[in-house]
Order: sequence, then structure tokens, then C-alpha cells
Amino acid sequence: MHHECVNGGGSDSLFYLDEVPALEQPLPLGGSVVTALEAWQARPGEIITVVDPQQTFYRARLVSIEGEKATVVPFQPMPRAMESPVDIEVYQALPEKERFELVLQKLTEIGVSRIVPYTSARSITLPERDAGQKKSHRWPEVIVRAAKQCRRARLPELFSVLSWDQATYYARQTELKLLLYEGEAPWSLQEILRESRPASVSLLVGPEGGFSPEEVAEVRDLGFLPVSIGPRILRTETAAILGAALVQYAVGDYR
Repeated sequence: MHHECVNGGGSDSLFYLDEVPALEQPLPLGGSVVTALEAWQARPGEIITVVDPQQTFYRARLVSIEGEKATVVPFQPMPRAMESPVDIEVYQALPEKERFELVLQKLTEIGVSRIVPYTSARSITLPERDAGQKKSHRWPEVIVRAAKQCRRARLPELFSVLSWDQATYYARQTELKLLLYEGEAPWSLQEILRESRPASVSLLVGPEGGFSPEEVAEVRDLGFLPVSIGPRILRTETAAILGAALVQYAVGDYR
């Protein structure tokens, strides 16, 4: 199955330095910078986040772009790593109208590594979602704006809208696979995260009408754990945002 990322996110969007910088001194960006520059829509004069070989992050001014090369002036080391030690992937049943843009913005701020919209038995489809005015083309832009605002070093990968089968295929590649379940779940999110320190976590978030019993049975067979995140029924976008934040708090960089 081919890779479905549509925004140049992930490790390709990181700006690397080949050496530990001297502050206020120009340095070339290492690696293949064209992809990252395009993904971030970066322009000379902008402030970006860069990372050196010791995994120290810096704020840096992008001073020039010439062909496939770019020069930055790092001016401020950041006291903590700007990217989470755990890869958090959120698979979100496609919600209506502006609600997915809210999800994109907030998940980017929380520090997730991948955001995947999908259609399920009870969710709406992209043509229904875009009826009247096509908004899905704005999604990469929403992520870039949010990532710049919160000073992230890499963009979360954004996938095109997948089918249920495609979404569960990707989601089951992670170390810990969680189904956010609005019914009587056998575990709470807190219980599961207390027991494990996964390097990667996928969260499968259902549509407004919830998962069908067949979908729940299918993903349980694939190794997903149905978990609840509290006694109240949450809107789908609230579940995605809260679920990601709780994972980040339990095993990530919310300390």
C-alpha cells in the first residue's frame, strides 16, 4: 500500500544543522531542504525551528534560499525538545464543516506526529463534507499555521481521506493501538497508559454516531484496545483532542 501523506510532514519536514551552531552565525541547513522549505511554505526572513546533531533545538532566522540550499542564523537555543518522544497518530472519522480544521489545529499544537481522516459506517464522506464549498484543500495550510505558531520543528503528517480498511491498516502498525470507545469499555485510557511506555500510539476516533458493533469487533481482532476517556459522551473532535493530550501527558512531553 503506498504512502498517503499529502503535506510533506514527518521527518522530511525537519530542518537539520550538520554541526552545533555558534549563535548569531550563519550556517547552511543540512540534508535535502527543498522538501522541508516547500512543506513549511518558508520564506527568507522567517523564524523557524531547527535541530542540531546533539538533538538541541534552536530558533533560527532563515536568511537565504538559493536553489536547493538555504542559510539560517540560529539565535536562541530552546530549553526542551520541541518534538515528543512518543509518536502519536490520530485516526479521525471525518467530522462536519469547520470541526476538522479545529482538530488539525489543536492536534498540531499538542504535538501529534500523524493525522488521518477516514470514513466509517456512520461517518460522512468527503463529497458530503465539502458540499457547497470545498474546504479540504485548506487542511495543509491549517497545519502549517498551527505548527509555526507553536514553534514545532516538524509538521505532523496529514493523510488524504482513507477508507475504514486503509485507516485500520495504518493504525495497526503502531506499538499501542487504542479505540476511543463511548460504550462500556473494558479499560480506561489511564489504566492502559499506566501499564506501558510505548514508542508509538494510534488513537482510532469514531464519528458522531460512534463505531458500529462490527467495526469494534473487527479492530479488537486486530489488537486494538477499546478504552474510555471518562463518563461523559464527547463530540468526536473533543475525543480526538482530549485523547491525544492525555497520551502526551502520560507517555510524552507534557511534564
